[in-house]
Order: sequence, then C-alpha cells, then structure tokens
Amino acid sequence: MKITQYVPIIALCLMTTGCNSSKSVEQTTGIDLANLDTTAMPGNSFYQYACGGWMKNHPLTDEYARFGSFDLLAENNREQLRGLIEGLASGKHEAGSIPQKIGDLYNIAMDSVKLNSEGAAPIKAELTELAQLKSKAEIYPLIARMAKSGMNPYFALYVGADDMNSSMNMIHTYQAGLGMGERDYYIDTDDHTKEIRTKYAQHIVKMFQLAGFTEAEAQKASKAVMGIETRIAQASRSNVELRDPHANYNKLSLETLKQDIPSYDWDAFFNATGLKGVKEVNVSQPETMKEVAAIIDTVPLEDQIAYLQWNLINTASGTLSDEFVAQDFDFYGRTLSGKKEMKPRWKRAVSAVDGSLGEAVGQMYVEKYFPAAAKERMVTLVKNLQTALGERIQGLSWMSDVTKEKAQEKLATFHVKIGYPDKWKDYSSLEVKNDSYWANMKRANAWQYAEMMNKFGKPVDKEEWGMTPQTVNAYYNPSTNEICFPAGILQYPFFDMNADDAFNYGAIGVVIGHEMTHGFDDQGRQFDKEGNLKDWWTAEDAKNFEARAAVMANFFDSIQVAPGVHANGKFTLGENIADHGGLQVSFQAFKKAAAAAPLKEVNGLTPEQRFFLAYAGVWAGNIRPEQVLLQTKSDPHSLGKWRVDGALPHINSWYDAFGVTEKDSLYLPEAERVSIW
Repeated sequence: MKITQYVPIIALCLMTTGCNSSKSVEQTTGIDLANLDTTAMPGNSFYQYACGGWMKNHPLTDEYARFGSFDLLAENNREQLRGLIEGLASGKHEAGSIPQKIGDLYNIAMDSVKLNSEGAAPIKAELTELAQLKSKAEIYPLIARMAKSGMNPYFALYVGADDMNSSMNMIHTYQAGLGMGERDYYIDTDDHTKEIRTKYAQHIVKMFQLAGFTEAEAQKASKAVMGIETRIAQASRSNVELRDPHANYNKLSLETLKQDIPSYDWDAFFNATGLKGVKEVNVSQPETMKEVAAIIDTVPLEDQIAYLQWNLINTASGTLSDEFVAQDFDFYGRTLSGKKEMKPRWKRAVSAVDGSLGEAVGQMYVEKYFPAAAKERMVTLVKNLQTALGERIQGLSWMSDVTKEKAQEKLATFHVKIGYPDKWKDYSSLEVKNDSYWANMKRANAWQYAEMMNKFGKPVDKEEWGMTPQTVNAYYNPSTNEICFPAGILQYPFFDMNADDAFNYGAIGVVIGHEMTHGFDDQGRQFDKEGNLKDWWTAEDAKNFEARAAVMANFFDSIQVAPGVHANGKFTLGENIADHGGLQVSFQAFKKAAAAAPLKEVNGLTPEQRFFLAYAGVWAGNIRPEQVLLQTKSDPHSLGKWRVDGALPHINSWYDAFGVTEKDSLYLPEAERVSIW
C-alpha cells in the first residue's frame, strides 16, 4: 500500500481478541495529540483536524516531492537496511557469497571517484553497437536482448499467470516504451503538460550530449525519440481502459499472431528471448502492438537507432557519473515532481542493492527486526477481518444469495502471506564483479529476467512473493487470490505495540480490510476463488454493483485536486472501493472486539473517534503542487488528503463518532453515500 523499535508480537497480541500474554502491558491510545490540529473542525476537513499537527511538524525537505507517514516509516526501514548493508560492505567475504554480493554492490554504487572518472564509458560499446545496426531485421532480436538488461523499448514482455487458467504461466505483451511513462504526457494539451513535453525533449538532448554526441546529433535524436514515443502513446490505452481485465485478455496462437501482425518478426524475437515452444501469447493491447510493428516497419532506421540509444542512456543514467545522475534528476525529480534536491548517494545505493538482491537483504532484515512468532499473531487479526467481511457480505441487501455464496467461497480461500516468505530466492547464479556499476545492474536485471522467463509453461508458484519483506506496503493478487502484508509495514503508524484495539484496527486493520476488499473491487470481483477471470455474478447483482461503484467514481470525479484539475474517479475506483471496504470491515471487527473488551474515553476522545484518527494518521503528509499533478495522472490511489476527506463522508459510523451534521462541509446526505461492501 508507505525508529523507534517496536516488538511486533506484543502489538499483535494487543490487537487481537483472544490473544493472551503472560505479562500485562499497559495500553495507550496510540494517538499522538501533537499530530492533531484542534483548530480545524472534523466535519469541514477531517484530514486537517487529524493530521494538521503532523504536517506542521514534518515540513517538506528539498529531497521530497511528497512526505507522509508511509515515507517516514520507509525512511526508518532504509536506515535499518543501511546498517545491515554497510556492515557487510566494510568487511571481506568469500567470493560468490551473499555477503560479498551485497557488500560489493553497495561499494560499487558508492564509489563516486570511479563513476565520475568513467563518465559514459560503461555504455559506449553498446551505443556503438546500436549505431552500427544495418537493417530493421536486427531490431526484433535486439528488443529481446535489451529487455534482459532492464530496458523495454517499444513494448514489454513478461511471463505471468494466464487469467483464464490461473494455475499456469504464459507469455504476455504489454504497452510500454515511453520515457515519460504516462501516455497522457504525450497527448494532453493543457499548458502544464505541454511545458513538460518541451522540457523532456530538452532533457533528451542534454543526455545525448553527456553521452558524447554533438548538439546537432542530440537535437536530431531528441526529435526522433519524441516522434516514436508520441506514436506509441497515441496508440496506447488510457489508465482507465487498462483497468478492464477482459479487454486486456487477448490470447492468440502464435500462428494467429503472425497473421494479425505479419510485419513483426516474431520468430527472431522469441528466439532471442531464449524461450522455446511458444504456442500462445496474450497480446494485452493489440492496437498498441500493431502500431509498434508499423513504427518499426515505416520509421527510418536512423530514427529507431536514436530511440534505442535513448532507452539505453535513460535506463543506465542512474549508474553513471554524477553529471548523468544530476540531469536525470533535473527532469524526473525537479520538473515532474517538484523535488529540489536528489537523495544522498547512500540512499540510492541502498535502493540499488535492495532492488537487485531484495530477498537476500530481506532475510537479514527479518532476522533482526521481525520475530517469526509475529506471523502467527497476525493471522489471528486477519481472521477477525475475514469474519467481519463475511458478515457484511451476508448482510448485503443488494446481492442475491447465489452470488453471496460465491463471494463467501472466494473470501474463505484467500491465501494469506504475512511477514516474509517461507522459501527464499536463490541468488547463487547472480555475479557481482568489480567492473562497472552499469555492468552489475545489467547482470542483476538479467538474473531477474531469467528467473521470470524460467516460469514460462510451468505452474504458477503460489508461494512466491510479489514484494520483499522490508517493503512498506501490502497487496492483493487476483490471479492467486492472495493478500500479502510484508514485515516492513507491520510497524508504527500501522502497528503500535502498546496501543489499544481502537488504534490498531483503525490503522493496520483498515489496511488488511483494504487488501481483502480488492478481491471484490471493480477489477478483483471479476476473478473467481481460483484466480480465474470468470463471471460468478448474476446479471442483476453485477448491475447493482456497477451502479453503486458509479456513485464512488462520480464523487471522486467531482473533487478538484488543483485549480482546474479534478481527480480521476474511474482510474482510482479500485483503490477508493478498497478504502471504503477496509473502513467498513475493520470498524465492524473493532466493534466486535470492543464488545468483548470495552475501551474507555481517553483525553476526551472516544474509542470510535480514535479509530478514525488512527486511519487518517496513516495518510498524514505534505505534497508539492507538481507531485499532485503527477500522481493524479499516474497513480491509481487517491491523494492522501482525499483518502481521508473523500472516504470518510461515505462512512455512517464516522458521522456518529464526530457528530457531523448537514452544517458541516464534508456532510453528504445518506442517500448520496456509497454503499457497497
């Protein structure tokens, strides 16, 4: 979903009903009153009321475009990882061992003297190789080879579950190939977006010049890159369109694919991937793939060489000299996000190691910071939330018994992952050598690519994790019908070892309920208990769901996040439904726990009020205007302010807790409130 040290096992005992401890622990509310702004009225901006003090006490530093409770926890985790990694980096280790790989990669990333002396040298040979392409026929295998190094020119290829047969892995293509990431940056016509396009073109010029090209060559290359990326963007689906899993399922035989897109040399491409026996491919966005084939077929070879070189320069820039890193930050950090200062080198180095050897780092992390016994305690809380969601499903007035039965079956078969995986990844085949930073990152990318490709044609491993244990986040995966809560998120402000149920159900409880509800949001509901894309709803129930979801989408569409800029209710629909469901489900579980162990009013705050304050505190944060616009275009989550002020007006219990009436600006008539799960 983003230190003082806490002992998670104690926190979990306090959070769950029926969790006994031989020692009594004095409970607190978990609410820091300094985080509140009591001059604000809860019914006018609950976000300001609950988080105003936190925002005042945590002003944005130049390093951040956004900084909130998630980021603060991530920073604390990063400091912990730094200690572990630098401990290894300061010593000598057996060649090929995990400590050697972690320590050496960190030292390589930190060696500014070597990086600055090399300049663009680490990518020179590859730039020359690309410049020497003689025909378009060479592009098809080249795309596959570049993908192994972490680049995705034109489009992306990946191996993942077959949505209609979730137990088996298959090949998928997916739209990609855009240096700015989002298609809207290439096609929107507002002044802000046009300015970003202009600065992106200038950024390309500067990066080519740093790589050794003349200004005239760089200008020509920039024009070529913009032309190709704009064509790809124009043929790409919007973020809203990408939310339709049925539209993104276009499984074709290789023979049919060759007939549909005959100009693309599929044999040369798949041979270069190393895959053998490819018989079927899911072409997720066929129209984008057809345009890619047309681009390769019609755009002059020299323009495509420039585009491929740009993919190399752009991908490698963070591993080159400070000049490259600074220019990369100037566009992606300063222009797009509004940041004023890049992260210090040690943070970038920790991130590189974490991204390359994630589970090896994670294994060290959980051994030191997350007791194994905590997993068992967390399971109890998850079961409480499952029970509450099951009760809510059963009580729905708008859903038929036959669909309720299927929903309950899906809920009962959730695969729950907590803390860390039972089986760790094997990094023995990944080499870390003292050549160049870029060469090491290429090998790390190639290792990850090979691991992914090795899944082709094999059963889906439902025990594999999609996040590392140290990640401050959580997720739901519809193909495996799993919910995952890494150890990294199981800390304050989500867990508080001394806090009562009001706090912990309001914080981590809502996160758990959020991930569960993803199984029943506008996307997740289309997958059955086995993870297959299969309609298990009656037509009437589906219609009822869509009508209720439309209330949520329309409500968020009406929110103005910046002057003249509105939220995208359809793009953020799944996350907003999950927030709504998480609040409803966790509050019900909390009330059940409180009935068994009543809580008192403390500091003038009732247990119910503390529940909602804990929830809001998770989203406390400050954000720059540029980041608001970036996230509105690219992030399926609503902005933190609106995950509070947009979510709570639809929760009846919140009105009761704070006495919100029609006189308050956040008030919504009950008939206009969302009511789904």
